[in-house]
Amino acid sequence: MTTEATRKESKEYVLKKAKEHDVKFIRLWFTDIVGMLKNFSITVEELEGALEEGMGFDGSSIEGFARIDESDMVALPDPDTFRLLPWRPKEHRAVARMFCDVLRPGGEPFEGDPRYVLKKNLKRAADLGYTYYVGPELEYFYFRDSKGTEILDEGGYFDITPLDVATDLRRETVLTLEEMGIGVEYSHHEVACSQHEIDMRYTDALTMADNVMTYRLVVKQVAMKNGVYATFMPKPVFGMNGSGMHVHQSLFKGGRNAFFEKDDPYHLSRTAKSFVAGLLKHAPEITAITSQWVNSYKRLVPGYEAPVYISWARRNRSDLIRVPEYKPGRENATRIEYRSPDPACNPYLCFSVMLAAGLDGVEKGLTPPDPVEENVYEMWEEERHSRGIGTLPSSLWEAVQLLEKSDLVREALGDHVFHSFIQNKKIEWDRYRVQITEYELKRYLPIL
Repeated sequence: MTTEATRKESKEYVLKKAKEHDVKFIRLWFTDIVGMLKNFSITVEELEGALEEGMGFDGSSIEGFARIDESDMVALPDPDTFRLLPWRPKEHRAVARMFCDVLRPGGEPFEGDPRYVLKKNLKRAADLGYTYYVGPELEYFYFRDSKGTEILDEGGYFDITPLDVATDLRRETVLTLEEMGIGVEYSHHEVACSQHEIDMRYTDALTMADNVMTYRLVVKQVAMKNGVYATFMPKPVFGMNGSGMHVHQSLFKGGRNAFFEKDDPYHLSRTAKSFVAGLLKHAPEITAITSQWVNSYKRLVPGYEAPVYISWARRNRSDLIRVPEYKPGRENATRIEYRSPDPACNPYLCFSVMLAAGLDGVEKGLTPPDPVEENVYEMWEEERHSRGIGTLPSSLWEAVQLLEKSDLVREALGDHVFHSFIQNKKIEWDRYRVQITEYELKRYLPIL
């Protein structure tokens, strides 16, 4: 927890670094309810005042923020997130960024700020003695431009040049991320043509949510600089794998991984299994948050590696939750992988609802069903039913209806975000369902 003394030290560090690097502009970043990164710039002359009292802005036109009659907001920079933007000129007036907490003019946290929502859920975990760690794997596509889906390569999983022509794009992206203090473990070509993945190093959930927002911007920035387009759209191309954001997660108690149990066949503790049980129980109602776009449900269909059925196992990649193999001596790496989220979600809200679901299982001592090592996609519907294997919602509308009934999500997000999010998604669904698609014209126009 940040104390007044450590915050003072951090503020002094920021002012010193800004002077050392000749920073002229500081971009204050924050996120709206659907996970879009917002910002405004201040000059270095305003920096000290901003760190002390925040900077006022009009929140009335930010998605899911305040109504017109209560539009004044304050962005208070988090000094620990001060970073130079490597793609801006470093000589003669550099540019830096800081993530902000959004406050009301009186100084109290604004309940519609997704970063505050995550902090609130992390405090609940801390009150139980836990720190929540996550390691998301974000997939994305490179296309020639934003107007179509012309691919850059015919490469496949882990391919190298000459098939993977985006190697240099990934290399530049990794170097940029590391320059911004974001550790990277892997980068590689994914299964689909022109699809890629860069995996950030496991860390606490708040830092990682900030990192996800930065990662998405950096990927797009590097692509744009090189004359191509990067997209985190979950399913941009029919007939090819979509892009997921598999989230590895664990709870730590002090310096010990609370998910590890030496004598268990899966090396999972009772805490870990209850966390899995909570995620499985609440998976349908949290899906509108983890997969929040109409297009998300074009990815969540059988046959393309994306999970559809609510089950868990160790080796089986068709399950919703996978338990990576334990390696002796690496107890702290024991974790579970939740595989339904996609990279276009709001990471602050996504991590919040996953944590809330898992903690509900831990607090209630829930027990998960037996693991399913067989391929669930190949089972008959009757067999899945007899084994109690449920399914995730198949459309945004179905997901929103389940979300509306969820006390767990309402409590995790708070009333403001909960109702604003649902309202936003209902509008999106209404706009989508009245569209006439290319499929309908090709299928029906010649025969009806």
